[in-house]
Amino acid sequence: MVDLGIVIVNWNTRDLLRKCLQTVYASQGDFTFRVVLVDNASDDGSAEMVRTEFPQTALIALDQNLGYPAGNNVGLRHLGFHGAGKIDAGAPRYALLLNPDTEVPPTALADMVAYMDANASVGVAGPRLVLPDGSLDKACRRGFPTPMVSLYHFSGLAKAFPRSPRFGRYNMTHLPADEEAEVDSVVGAYMQVRREAIRDAGLLDETFFMYGEDIDWAFRIKSAGWRVMYHPQVVVKHVKRAASRQSKRAQFEFWRAMLLFYQKHYRRTTPLWLHTLILGGLLLKGGRPLWTEMRRPTALPKPTG
Repeated sequence: MVDLGIVIVNWNTRDLLRKCLQTVYASQGDFTFRVVLVDNASDDGSAEMVRTEFPQTALIALDQNLGYPAGNNVGLRHLGFHGAGKIDAGAPRYALLLNPDTEVPPTALADMVAYMDANASVGVAGPRLVLPDGSLDKACRRGFPTPMVSLYHFSGLAKAFPRSPRFGRYNMTHLPADEEAEVDSVVGAYMQVRREAIRDAGLLDETFFMYGEDIDWAFRIKSAGWRVMYHPQVVVKHVKRAASRQSKRAQFEFWRAMLLFYQKHYRRTTPLWLHTLILGGLLLKGGRPLWTEMRRPTALPKPTG
């Protein structure tokens, strides 16, 4: 059985993807791995580059952009993960969601496998992600965006009091960057998941398009009794493209993901006054398109089993 199955979903990041794959295949250590590259209908020659330069990679070139969670599910199914309780006998011991804009040091993959091997209760683990300037990518350790945690974050209280365990929980800014910690979620840029955790929780929710699906997956895995750990002794570089941060579609999908996560996990237990405040805040951020989403019953997340 392969130790690690790596799924990389790509959309028009050819040069970053090349560097990512170079670092993956330069990995050292006593472990085995397979790489599945799911290309979401790129038009920059990404698929051709992988086919030519990395023939050992299982390439799945899609004819449309399915989004991040759906693309990852294509790769996970290729590895033998088909949903809750539906796993092929030969599926890897761990699945790794890896972004194409990451660069892994030579022993990072082996060290993360060894870490999870030594901690049987851990269903999900992620390393310390650092940006090109060496600073911490704050998304690599997160608290669930409960109504109150979200209020603290988006109101500016988290920025004003980053060392507060209450106000700083969204990005866990109250913890030192080099301190190992149990967290609510790690980020899908490097999210290593135990085979048995996928068996219990199922695959990613494809109602999300490019944000929120990793937090939702962590939520379901934690609900199944597994721990989620931030392991900062392993450090991985995350380039994090500026283009997506400036994209209006990306901005909309972020607020849509916040809406979906809230509807799925917190709406039933939220009092009406707070529910109204949350929807008003989301509308203020997401604009008119989000109002359309709020009125669509089909916007509710799909079953993931």
